[in-house]
Amino acid sequence: MTWEVLSIIGTIAFAISGAIVAMEEDYDILGIYILGIVTAFGGGAVRNLLIGVPVSALWGQNVLFQVALLSITCVFLFPQILLKHWNTWGNFTDAIGLSAFAIQGALYAVHMNHPLSAVVVAAVLTGSGGGIIRDMLAGRKPLVLKYEIYNVWAIAGGFIIGLRIAKTPLELYILFILLVIFRILSYKYKWKLPTKSLNHMNDRSL
Repeated sequence: MTWEVLSIIGTIAFAISGAIVAMEEDYDILGIYILGIVTAFGGGAVRNLLIGVPVSALWGQNVLFQVALLSITCVFLFPQILLKHWNTWGNFTDAIGLSAFAIQGALYAVHMNHPLSAVVVAAVLTGSGGGIIRDMLAGRKPLVLKYEIYNVWAIAGGFIIGLRIAKTPLELYILFILLVIFRILSYKYKWKLPTKSLNHMNDRSL
């Protein structure tokens, strides 16, 4: 039940995110649906390839595809209602998708008895893979590769699940809430990871 709920939450969140990014880039209706679907399922597809799950398993998720299509349709039909507050809750939606899919990906790897390293990788790819593909298709720099703290929370979730610190449904829901909160705090207060820019070094040398 925990797995199914997290999958639905993540699918809705990322499908909406992908559709809105497509609308911001003036994509047509087909592009909106494609980007929404790719964002919702891209991370899971990459994860499956790396941890040994047949790609065909993706096509067995009929319910999730229907949920994603319905979410995208709502965005397309009622953009004024959703986009009006997008700057406020857009990052919140992304935080939900990251947290839900990171936990779901880690659980997937644990159930397949993979080592801790594979659990963490599965969490990262499932949590951020769709967003990376979304940003690349939209011609944007992937958020996860920039200085803002993002994948740290997916890594943390992977370690917690891989080390069996969170196992029961209640513990997993608490972990989900905590990851969402920390992701929101990280962009609200602009927490950053250390960076090293060669451009500034070149400017000084000139």
